Amino acid sequence: MQRIMVVGASAGAGKSTFARQLSEKLHIPVHHLDTMYWKPDWIEEDKAIFIEKQQEIVQTHSWIIEGNYSSTFEGRVNRADTIIYIDQPLLICLYRVVKRRFMYHGKSRPDLTKGCREQLDPGFLWYILKTYYPRKRTMKNRLAEFELKRKQNRVHILTRTKEIEHFLEQLN
Repeated sequence: MQRIMVVGASAGAGKSTFARQLSEKLHIPVHHLDTMYWKPDWIEEDKAIFIEKQQEIVQTHSWIIEGNYSSTFEGRVNRADTIIYIDQPLLICLYRVVKRRFMYHGKSRPDLTKGCREQLDPGFLWYILKTYYPRKRTMKNRLAEFELKRKQNRVHILTRTKEIEHFLEQLN
């Protein structure tokens, strides 16, 4: 594992936390797509610049890129050798999104651009509810396609907290 994508079923799946822990274990830098996409005060980055930032990273020898961003998935997957898919249940994802709103009240999370204070609005919760199951179907197909491309490609699907912990422990 040298070029790793960490993706998930939804916001709140635990992608960022897992990616940071994986980075510490493997000594590979982690890059959070949210920090590339969001400028301070939740201003969106220009799409061309967002893509360019990702392409600079994927051309390096080793990396962990965390985040979904379906519109730029292909640009990352073509260089990845591993995809780790965090597939937590919808209720856990929703709980974590609400929990982090309170944990980081008035602050930016470590996986966000400074100046993007944690927020939670009904539109975001609706987005999670609306996209959770379609995203899972889409991702299932993408993961199967990824494994078929090259024999050395690996997919790890982690569905429970114990599986996530066990996966990280095995890296010692």
